[in-house]
Amino acid sequence: MSEQPPPQGGSSRGLWILIICLLAPSVVVPLAVPFYDKADPALFGFPFYFWFQFALILMSAVLTVTALAISRIATDRDRSARQGVER
Repeated sequence: MSEQPPPQGGSSRGLWILIICLLAPSVVVPLAVPFYDKADPALFGFPFYFWFQFALILMSAVLTVTALAISRIATDRDRSARQGVER
């Protein structure tokens, strides 16, 4: 049994776990309706229920763009690691 040297690009497993952690709040927080099912505090006349959902949209967009950027780095690492093993 011969051992192969570790890929030079490094493992991207940690990055993929980070991506999952970044995307999870976008799914889990909107499902926790009792957390934000209230009228106070109001913001510019909007009850908490409405403006919090708008804030969730913005938060989800920022987290998704961040996850996209990290996924590109992880994909590049995976590709370079595969090329290193194939050679």
